[in-house]
Amino acid sequence: MTIGEVARHAGLRASAIRYYEKAGLLPRPARASGRRQYDRGVLELLAVLEHAKACGFTLAETRRLFGGLRNERPVSEHWRTLARNKMAELDALAGRIAAMRGLLERIQRCQCLAVRECGRHILNAHNNLRS
Repeated sequence: MTIGEVARHAGLRASAIRYYEKAGLLPRPARASGRRQYDRGVLELLAVLEHAKACGFTLAETRRLFGGLRNERPVSEHWRTLARNKMAELDALAGRIAAMRGLLERIQRCQCLAVRECGRHILNAHNNLRS
């Protein structure tokens, strides 16, 4: 398959496929007359790459997944480790989001007439939290 055919089947741009190759996530394809020639197995690898991306995994995390495929551990173990770490990251993010939401709800109730007045209220709130 040419890079264009792979891109069409995978629903990606050819530039994304070249980027994944350059990033070391896809093996370098064979070439015929200077043109990339892929076997159908690349579609499976691209499906995993896109799934990892949809799950929010970074390229570095995905690279660890693909790098892990070269050892004896099953890929499912790598997925579980990555998923566990990503879920902990999401839990922390959810906590920060909840805190931000609370602050924004307080801001919506603000009736200050000047910035310094807001500053006094914020300082008082912080001081009350420390007490």
